[in-house]
Amino acid sequence: MEINLNRVDYLQVGVISQKTMRLLPALGRKATQKVAVADHDGVITCFGMKKGEAVPVFKTLPGQKITRLGLGGALGTPQEKIFVCAGSEVKGYTKKGKQFLSFEANLTESINAMHVSGADLFVCASYIYNHYCDCKDQDYYLSGDKINDIVCLPAENLGRIVPVLACQDRVLRVLQGSELVYDIEVPGPPSVLELYNRDGGTNGEDILYGTVDGKLGLIRITDSSSSSKWEIDNEKKKGGVLCIDTYDILGDGVKDILVGRDDGTVEVYGFDSSNEPSLRFEHVLLESVTSIQGGCVGKESYDEVLTATYTGWVTGLTTEPQQAEAGAGEEVKMSRETQSKVAALREELDQLQIKVVQGREKYQQTSQSSTAVSAMPVFSVNDKFTLCQDDASYSLTLEVQTAIDNLLLQSDVPIDLLDVDKNSAVVSFSECDSEPKGNFLLVTYRCQANTTRLELKVRSIEGQYGTLQAYITPRLQPKTCQVRQYLIKPLSLHQRTHTIEQDRPMNTLSLVGQFSFAEIHSWVLFCLPEVPEKTPAGENITFYFQNTFLGTQLEATYCKGEGHFKSDNISTISILKDVLSKEATKRKNNLNISYDINDDSVGHTLKMIHPKLEYQLLLAKKVQLIDALKELQVHEGNADFLIPEYRNILDESAYLLEEYKKQPAHLERLYGMITDLFIDKFKFKGQNVKTKVSLLLEVLDNYDLDSLMNFFNEA
Repeated sequence: MEINLNRVDYLQVGVISQKTMRLLPALGRKATQKVAVADHDGVITCFGMKKGEAVPVFKTLPGQKITRLGLGGALGTPQEKIFVCAGSEVKGYTKKGKQFLSFEANLTESINAMHVSGADLFVCASYIYNHYCDCKDQDYYLSGDKINDIVCLPAENLGRIVPVLACQDRVLRVLQGSELVYDIEVPGPPSVLELYNRDGGTNGEDILYGTVDGKLGLIRITDSSSSSKWEIDNEKKKGGVLCIDTYDILGDGVKDILVGRDDGTVEVYGFDSSNEPSLRFEHVLLESVTSIQGGCVGKESYDEVLTATYTGWVTGLTTEPQQAEAGAGEEVKMSRETQSKVAALREELDQLQIKVVQGREKYQQTSQSSTAVSAMPVFSVNDKFTLCQDDASYSLTLEVQTAIDNLLLQSDVPIDLLDVDKNSAVVSFSECDSEPKGNFLLVTYRCQANTTRLELKVRSIEGQYGTLQAYITPRLQPKTCQVRQYLIKPLSLHQRTHTIEQDRPMNTLSLVGQFSFAEIHSWVLFCLPEVPEKTPAGENITFYFQNTFLGTQLEATYCKGEGHFKSDNISTISILKDVLSKEATKRKNNLNISYDINDDSVGHTLKMIHPKLEYQLLLAKKVQLIDALKELQVHEGNADFLIPEYRNILDESAYLLEEYKKQPAHLERLYGMITDLFIDKFKFKGQNVKTKVSLLLEVLDNYDLDSLMNFFNEA
């Protein structure tokens, strides 16, 4: 069953965080619902719709930035009390706007996730979970990695409290009291949790999760174990999931899943007869969707998907039919209500234009005065720098509350810029001095009018580390700019994983010295992405990583005075050895470094590179043939005389060129990895083979896996 939803913009508030908009329960079965939304200015706005106009119910005074908004109330009654968290304080308001609670949690960090259930309040700061009952401290838990969200299974169904934490290390942690009962591995860092059907489903045990890399799933949580019911992969490379809700928008009696993503995509998933979710509706807004709710807002009896976006727009996708647009030569007959609405909007627009002209004149007059001070306009930037597993690249997403004028990217390490289809900005590269100043990239993006969101992709080279800087200039007067910095780590293409294959040929690097657990953790944090900033609890820790480009693995186990690193790629061990010894020397730590090199690992790594290299060589050959084949086709009038292989190249020419364009310097990148592997193999044996690199490149030009393996063995 397909559905048609029409967009209606209701209201704009300030910049808003994830999960800060909720619909209050309806008074009647088909009555419209009130909307509560909170922003970074600390203002809670509650409004309803009347004759197509947003009518405020209440609005609070500005205060500290609000990071979460939730609904609560006594168990078994309508959940219509509004709870917000700002800093380390939780406030409660009635549906009329009267404040009845102000509770200071006394946390050292700001609260970033909250759940309310009856008299129980669950709050999370970066690594800390706290449970309060009637504002009295009950339970506490220190997580191994950052907590992104929290949800609690319904106590009225289960008879006990079961909090579930979504943690950055790709794990959901199930708690009981202050203890961890078990953890659940999920396919990506979970960014949001919601109770399925808003009540946990039939048994109150079902939880929906969304991940930073755009995956979606349903998990059933029981006393001692969990089971995955279904999982939706992010095959179309859409944005990360920021918000989820369940609501029967299709009207088929089955609750549908509503999803909001950070690239502005709104999705509705319905269920087929086999109880598997399938996409039924999709709409793209121009900015990240921070909150999503299903309900009835605009008009009685018409359901809708209500969304709130980063810049504060509250927008509905409603089932109410909108007036058809007029065709050529037709006149649009507007209702009186619509006519008066248009007239009011025009009047408001005229007044705003007059205000802008007056403000500009006033600014020009005061700016000429010798005592005038130009005030810097403040603007919010929502940025995200994440490693994409599928193509081993980093995605940099920048979102600004006003239109972006231009963006300047500067890097002190060699990186490749990849094409992004969604990006319509004009790109200009500038020459830069890489040698004396260490400046490898200088590129400007000039944005089209009304661009508030920009997505870029870069690919780094492992072993080369430094900083990528983004200078963001919005369309504001006077001109102002914000700088954001992103670390490119030595092993930047590695990603955390839950397990590794122990039967691979492994190389080992061991460190022994007078260093603390916190010191060696800071070195590992400097080398590898996705490592928690906080030193782990306990005396030792083991992390597993996978290289997203090659698929090679790394195991890092360390404690006070000792560290052991195992990898099936010698180059990974070589980079770690160089960087860790450099970091230890900086801090005047004496290290005793030993290593055990497994020669079989070299052949194993070459076999892992082989399919990628073969594909790239074949792709390059095919692309070289395209122009000549097209010329032959034009000359002969058709391509029937060509052998099937060449006809196939002509048929797929657009796809082949697109693939080739997507992968700049891909072949050079693979050649570089093989060269590094060759140098590193003999470096650990105390031999310098840099003079033989030219011979290696000759072998690569006439590539054959066996001859390459022989060259490595004979050199």
